[in-house]
Amino acid sequence: MMVNDTFNSLTLQLEGLRIEETSVFPVFLFFFFSYLFIMILNVGIVVLVYIDKGLHQPMYLLFCNLPVNDIFGNSIVLPRLLSDLLKHPSELLISYYGCVLQAFSTHLFGTTSHTVLMIMAFDRYVAICNPLRYSAIMTNRMVMKLTVSAWGVAFVLVGVLLGLTIRLNRCRTLITNPYCDNASLFKLSCESVVINNIYGLTFTVVLFTVSIGSIVLTYTKITLVCLRNKNKSLNSKALKTCSTHLVVYLIMLFCGILIITLHRFPQYSDQRKISAILIHIIPCSLNPIIYGVQFKEIKRFLSNIFRSRKV
Repeated sequence: MMVNDTFNSLTLQLEGLRIEETSVFPVFLFFFFSYLFIMILNVGIVVLVYIDKGLHQPMYLLFCNLPVNDIFGNSIVLPRLLSDLLKHPSELLISYYGCVLQAFSTHLFGTTSHTVLMIMAFDRYVAICNPLRYSAIMTNRMVMKLTVSAWGVAFVLVGVLLGLTIRLNRCRTLITNPYCDNASLFKLSCESVVINNIYGLTFTVVLFTVSIGSIVLTYTKITLVCLRNKNKSLNSKALKTCSTHLVVYLIMLFCGILIITLHRFPQYSDQRKISAILIHIIPCSLNPIIYGVQFKEIKRFLSNIFRSRKV
């Protein structure tokens, strides 16, 4: 009697990037220096906020969640990707449990990107629309509650998403992606994935609706307050802060929608693979720079880094 080795196999095959042999080294260097750039900037910002007591304010402490999430998200994907670029396609193997962990971490990174920007928007709303009560509302306890909520909600939502996937029996072993995600995992199953699709769609719609809705509502109210306020200097500072936040949000939103859309079109698998990697690199590289322009302490830190490189 023949045994089907692919049934619930604990070893999976990754479908890496299709790169010509002559292009492997340049692509490797691009990803390597991108990862190095992301780590230096984001780790530096976290350390700066930690050691500088002048930055122990709600705005900076909540913002600190963003570089922490960027470090986490890229450390899950890029080191493994760099290693895989130097391997033969037949050697791109990953354990099933390692794949589940990577998928969970990847979706946690994406979801937390939304929830963190939402709590940062709330902080700006209180600061601009209710400045006299800002210190009473945004206490250390509130900052902790918002931080735990941002990570906790994402953890539960993604936990259910992956929980529905790992219950399925698998009859395939090929992950059609350079790294593991939920869609690639449940495509390994020959069982019905209707529940997975329903929850995945609901999860995405709810996350995007709440995220976009809260950002639009928050910044609409902030804009109205600024229009009523005759203090031009204060209005300029408020709008500058909000526009910075909005640019970061729109970049992240565009990248997320692009990945979701490309998953629906198998003929664009190569473009989807590249986009899936760039969604980690582009926003996480731009976040420190965009916020660095706004926050003078971070701007000074970034300028010191680039100045030392020139020397």
